[in-house]
Order: sequence, then C-alpha cells, then structure tokens
Amino acid sequence: MSDIAFRAATPEDVAALHPLIERAYRGETAKAGWTHEADLLFDTRTSAEELSALIADPDRVILLAHKDGALVGCVQVARVDDERAYLGMLTVEPGLQASGLGRRLLAAAESEAVPRFAARRMEMTVIHRRAELIAWYERRGYHLTGETRPFPVDPPRPDLHFVVLEKGL
Repeated sequence: MSDIAFRAATPEDVAALHPLIERAYRGETAKAGWTHEADLLFDTRTSAEELSALIADPDRVILLAHKDGALVGCVQVARVDDERAYLGMLTVEPGLQASGLGRRLLAAAESEAVPRFAARRMEMTVIHRRAELIAWYERRGYHLTGETRPFPVDPPRPDLHFVVLEKGL
C-alpha cells in the first residue's frame, strides 16, 4: 500500500477518528476485517471525549494515516516512563486490513516513540483470547512478557484479561 501520509492528530480530527475506531473494533463493520473485538465486546470502544483528552495529553500522540485524503488508520503512542512507550489503538479501516497498512502504522509508531519519548522499548496489551493478533505482533518482533493485566470494565469480566507484549526499539 503506497501513498500513505502520516501525521499527528489534532482536535479537529476527532469527528473522523471516532467513527473509524468504532468501525474497526466493534459491530458488524468490524467483522469485514481479519481481526476485531466484535465477538467479545459489544459496547463502544472509545468516545469522542476520550479521544479529545488523548490528543490534548503531551505524553501521548495519535498518528493518523491518510490515503488520497481519506483517514484509513491510526495508532496511539504514549510515554510510560523514561525508557518505555505504550502502543495502543492500532486501527485500520476494516476493508483495508491485510493490505500492509497495519505494518506501516506499527513502524510509524515505533519510529515516533524514539525521538518523541526517548523510548528504548515499546509495550502493548492485547486481549488474551485474540491469538491471531498476538501472533501477528510476535511476527513483528514483540514477545509476551508473562505479565497480565485486568480488562478495565465495570462490572468486571473475569473471562477477559490483557497479556503484555514488548519489543526493544
């Protein structure tokens, strides 16, 4: 996939960003892609207010991917500590999944984490039941750390938890 332009999100991007994330993670539209949470979770993935707060946070950046002027993907990178960054919300328009855009977003996030946050390692969390997604990240150099974290919902869902993956940058 060529001709992709990456840039940091601004508050003006929330109106287009929010529906992209919901399409990719939840509901029937998400099922058009090869990986989604639509069979596990039925609420919204995020809100416009949460996205606005992420964009305003100086310890985070949401990188947007545009093709021919259309928003087709995004990824969040956040400072964790003096040497570690967190990768989250890797999103690809469902119809474009398996096109190489996810790999490009991942590479852009890793490249951004080093100069922006002085990161030497990148970590992420993935729902433990998403074996195909964990395998995809492992093929890109991430490894399971053995750490797990609770899934942040109220009421708690004991059938869901996160596994932590990490990669040196």
